[in-house]
This record gives sequence, C-alpha cells and structure tokens, in this order.
Amino acid sequence: MKTITLFSDGSALGNPGPGGFGAILRFGDVEKIVRGGEKHTTNNRMELLGVIEGLRALKEPCNVTIISDSSYVIRGINEWIGGWVKRNFAKVKNPDLWLQYLEVSKGHRIQGVWVRGHNGHIENERCDQIAREEAEKYKSGLV
Repeated sequence: MKTITLFSDGSALGNPGPGGFGAILRFGDVEKIVRGGEKHTTNNRMELLGVIEGLRALKEPCNVTIISDSSYVIRGINEWIGGWVKRNFAKVKNPDLWLQYLEVSKGHRIQGVWVRGHNGHIENERCDQIAREEAEKYKSGLV
C-alpha cells in the first residue's frame, strides 16, 4: 500500500455562508491539489468535504494520514464515527457527509492528526489559502 499524506482545511465566510475547501495529497515528492466549495455552507462541512474529496481522488487503497486543524473532523475520524454508526447517526451533524466519508474511506487505512490552525504549519496554511480563495469565488458569484 502506498503511504499518502492528506492535508486539508475548510472555510465558510459568515458560517454559514459561501464556503471552500482545499486539500493537498502528497505521495513522496508528488503533490495533487483538490479544491472546491459551495454557495451556502458551514465551516465544519467544508472541513469534512476537503477530506472526502481528497480521499475520493485516490485511485487505490492507501495508508492515509489526514492532517487537519479541525478537531471536529479529526475526532470524528479517530474517536466518534464508530459510535455514530451504531446509533445510525442519530443527533449527529452532517450525517450526509459522514456517510460519504465512510464510503470513500473504504479500503484505506486512515489515521487523523490534528494540528493547530494559523500556527505556521506550511501545508495547513496553503490549504487555508486555497479554501479561502474558493469561498471568495462563491461570495463574488464567480462560481
């Protein structure tokens, strides 16, 4: 299995409001950037969608380390999702996205790692910039 690092961040202007996500997939020296957004969304949805779309871009099962400044996403992946599945996602925010996460994460070995946001982590800062650019596109009506 290949070992991939997936850096991800999300942004919503107004929360809720126009939002964007940015993800960087790294395999050795090779990087792929995944980006996107929505017209009306929340920060947590964009944080999670960045991870989902990053995983969706993988073409084969991989060992994936997800690095994010979202404790919601990292704790969801590492701690909470098993209980949510048992409860059929009762009283869970964004169940539609968590179900997508379960689907795109199949076959991968995933570990989430939390990093402090806006603290000089180079890839997190890049993902934040991409996410904000995407959100601004939606805010200005360019998308």
